[in-house]
Amino acid sequence: MRFPLRRRALFAPLLLFWGATAGRRYLELTHDSLVARCGWFLHYRFPLDEIKQASLISGSVPYAPGWRASALEGRMEYGAVLYSNGVISLVFSQDPVVEVRLKRPVRVRVLVLPLSCHTLAASLEDPGAFLEALAEAGVATTRSE
Repeated sequence: MRFPLRRRALFAPLLLFWGATAGRRYLELTHDSLVARCGWFLHYRFPLDEIKQASLISGSVPYAPGWRASALEGRMEYGAVLYSNGVISLVFSQDPVVEVRLKRPVRVRVLVLPLSCHTLAASLEDPGAFLEALAEAGVATTRSE
């Protein structure tokens, strides 16, 4: 089951430039994994049994959209994907955001760079349906308002 990433119109030209078209910008739930795809930069399978918990967060979202880089804050950007201290953020719309925490960090290739990832954050078109599907697959889910 595929869940498209939500985006604000502001991000459309840049996402298109980086290959993150509507058909290549999603989270997909298969029988044994969660596939994260964002254009040319990220295509990774997270095994479902490695997911600790998924949460819907709203209000003050720590993974707010924006294009920035700061070596002092440990932030690096790769086109449409923001990476910060172990969090891969596919957030292109403010609210709400789904946060998927892993049991242990994994190496994820963003472009050609291997990055350690312990959390995946994404703004989805239908976050409620995504959390329901994960719960049906046996993953712990929570909602915080």
